[in-house]
Amino acid sequence: DVSSPKHGKVDPDNMPHVGGNTWAGGTGGRDTAGLGGKGGPYRLDAGHRVYQISQAEKDAVPEEVKRAAREMSEKAFKQRLKDIQMSEYDASTYERFSGAIRRQVQSLRIILDNLQ
Repeated sequence: DVSSPKHGKVDPDNMPHVGGNTWAGGTGGRDTAGLGGKGGPYRLDAGHRVYQISQAEKDAVPEEVKRAAREMSEKAFKQRLKDIQMSEYDASTYERFSGAIRRQVQSLRIILDNLQ
């Protein structure tokens, strides 16, 4: 069951964590920032293989937990913008231009990675 969203502990060794309710950047878990889980406040990729839970499990998250996760996510987003000295307008403008070329940038990254 989900209880309340949180960032989670940071693993200093960046080991992969699957399931549970402890680690930031884990996959398939609950309540913590990560990928493929449920009830976490925001997506956080630690670079590991993603284990996805079912959509039915995600849909079963209580509305108050979803609301708390959205609020925490919004707060973290605003703090990140402040940290990098970017306004919300700057972020939306960046996203508009970045989104238009996202596929091409991803393709170029793949090509460059293969060349290395």
